[in-house]
Amino acid sequence: MEQLATLARDSRALAVLAVPLALTQLAQVALTTTDTIMMGLLGTEALAAGGLALVIFNQLRTMGVGLVTSVGNQIAAAAARAEKADRTGADAADTQGTDTQGTDANGTDADGDGIRALVRAAMAVATLAGIAGALLMIGTGQAATLLGQDAAVAHRAQGMLAALAPGLVPCLWFQAIRQFTVGMRRPQALLQITLASVAVNAALNWGFIHGTFGLPELGLTGIGVATSSVYLLSFLALYASARRDAELAPLLRLDFWRADAPTVRRLLVLGTPIAATYGSEAGFFFVTALFAGSFGAAALAAHTAVNQLVYIVFQVAVGLSHAASLNVSRELALGDLPAARRIRNTALACGAAVTTLVGILYLTVPRLVLRPYFDPGAPADQQGLEIATGLLVIVAVLQFFDCAQNIGVGLLRGLDDTKSGFRITLIGYWAVGLPASWLLAYPLGGETRGLWLGLLIGLATTALLLLRRYGRALNRIAPAPAAVGG
Repeated sequence: MEQLATLARDSRALAVLAVPLALTQLAQVALTTTDTIMMGLLGTEALAAGGLALVIFNQLRTMGVGLVTSVGNQIAAAAARAEKADRTGADAADTQGTDTQGTDANGTDADGDGIRALVRAAMAVATLAGIAGALLMIGTGQAATLLGQDAAVAHRAQGMLAALAPGLVPCLWFQAIRQFTVGMRRPQALLQITLASVAVNAALNWGFIHGTFGLPELGLTGIGVATSSVYLLSFLALYASARRDAELAPLLRLDFWRADAPTVRRLLVLGTPIAATYGSEAGFFFVTALFAGSFGAAALAAHTAVNQLVYIVFQVAVGLSHAASLNVSRELALGDLPAARRIRNTALACGAAVTTLVGILYLTVPRLVLRPYFDPGAPADQQGLEIATGLLVIVAVLQFFDCAQNIGVGLLRGLDDTKSGFRITLIGYWAVGLPASWLLAYPLGGETRGLWLGLLIGLATTALLLLRRYGRALNRIAPAPAAVGG
């Protein structure tokens, strides 16, 4: 009973961060879904061109986000050190009968300066990554025909990429401020801002596409202009919200040109493996999509639909991963190793609960789950629907390991061990998962089912290696507590 009570308490503490972060991730999925729907209304060529532009943009955006992701952990640790110093100072004052406020060189003032330095450095990294990514985005668009894309599609994609490119800098600024707010354990405004951005994005999309609301008529390019505008507005809204917060405002600094080089280098050392991990994972699923396409249009359609379902559930894992990661940084800064050890089990238990409920839904009402992607009454959709229905049995298990490996990466990030996470994901995705997918899909004749069984094997291997690495790392900090009884 005591263990259940501890698990419930830890789960509530984790949910304070995980729920708003997961809902924010789901709202961001709605943002890109809106763009895709609007593209589809413009026709097949526009959907192809816009989809190509979004793939390029999202790849660079995801890697840019990785560069600033460790900021939240650094700020969580600094805030915890300040909290610990305040407690120590208060205890000393009670004992000695004196006021020690502001006298501890390692206390709140010093850590406040450290947080301000981290925010400046995060903004500097976001700015550099945004500019570099924007230039790379435009260059990739210009080379699209060299990559085998249809000339008409490539030309339209180039226009959209040019419109999306300016939005990458404010997008990454938003992510830097987001990491600051969650590191300070005050993420609540994120959800409201992201939900509002979905509505604003839909309105601006429509306005710039058709020239309504007094806006210029830009067609497909208008979607890129709307998206860039929404990223800028979202950043300004989050900044304004943080400035109104009495706890956050004194620590919030945007003068990134004053960032000190050592802090910027530290964030890049931690962030580069995270960015590489995100890029590696995206590449892994991209290659498996190419495998699925080799089995025909129905197999690719089934793969795409099921992959989207996994992606939606994955956003819950992202929320749990970030929350667990920040809590590990905090507990280690406070010196509470048993709490850091429990976070792994708490996060995995929460992930198992969510994925089990979703898995039951997949197994009991598969056709309802797949209804948004296939029309059961359309003969052309029957083969894809049957393949996708069979895949849901595998996905019901796979999504737990997908969730667990994301949590594992977050836990290691909480230890500032981002390089191990990258190395392990390379092993799990590329050395185990991809060969297993190829072997089960082609030589053993499993086709799409074999492909997804290989994905499951790769994700399970990655999860187990990451979680083992985390346990061993904690044991190096302090031996695991002896079992009670037995």
